[in-house]
Amino acid sequence: MIVGTGHVGASIAFAILNQQTAVNELILTDIIAKDAEGEAMDLSDAIAVAPSYVKIRNGTYKDAKDCDIVIITAGAAQHNKETRRDLLKRNANIVKGMVDQIMNSGFNGIFIVVTNPVDVMSYLVWKFSGLPSEKVIGTGTVLDSARLCERISEYVGVNPKSIHAYQVGEHGDSEFALWSSANIGGQPVSTMLPASTMSGIEGFVRGKAYDIIERKGNTEYGIGVCTVRIMSCILNDERRVLSVSSYHDYDDVYYGFPAVVGREGIIRQIDVELSEAEGIKLAKSVNVLRDMVDSLNINKKLDRVKRK
Repeated sequence: MIVGTGHVGASIAFAILNQQTAVNELILTDIIAKDAEGEAMDLSDAIAVAPSYVKIRNGTYKDAKDCDIVIITAGAAQHNKETRRDLLKRNANIVKGMVDQIMNSGFNGIFIVVTNPVDVMSYLVWKFSGLPSEKVIGTGTVLDSARLCERISEYVGVNPKSIHAYQVGEHGDSEFALWSSANIGGQPVSTMLPASTMSGIEGFVRGKAYDIIERKGNTEYGIGVCTVRIMSCILNDERRVLSVSSYHDYDDVYYGFPAVVGREGIIRQIDVELSEAEGIKLAKSVNVLRDMVDSLNINKKLDRVKRK
């Protein structure tokens, strides 16, 4: 099920239809029911010529009961010059209403959270749902890491798929690249590019969403494909390492960091050795997210939901 059929939700649905995935039925739902119905009708026109056969229909939160995965994209849109943090309080209330209705359906699958600010929204979905943390996954910095690899490829002339590099931390202004472990075929990227170039790449990646939003008003295609990548890892039990947003018990926050993703959700987090500078950056990013969570007074207002 995809909750929210705006630009991002529709792009995820379109990406599912145009890839050979394990999805056999896709349900679309939106607060504007006619929009979800229209998207389902439009997408169904492509079924006969798509790479794989997927039943597509619109539905309601009650349909979540039988779903393996619910993808949450609904929320207020990020406006030009607006930070992801500005979206926080608006989207927190929206997400709570959705999660309550989904869980009341009897849903016991895995949530993939896309709504921004995604790390905090993932934390809230975990809190509101009562599910184990490994079953609530945010898209985190998967898109940012894809942008990082693509940008590096432009400088070194290597296919981005052969570049192993991760952007981590908050999916936002405090994120950063793990240059100490970035490599191409085992060769450190730091031996291939000067420090000034790496710094420029990192800044470019951090600001690319703002650049896209300034030009076209929203981002959709990159996050659409990245979300389908996470979904496929779950359905196919691929146990692939992705920089998804997952729960870190010590910090009591969600943030993007390499983790193994499979049929049970987060299988385990990767223990990446950080440089001293990277450790400081991660601590700062965690503090940003901790402050955002604390500003909502979630822990004061409610304990984690206990569901039968």
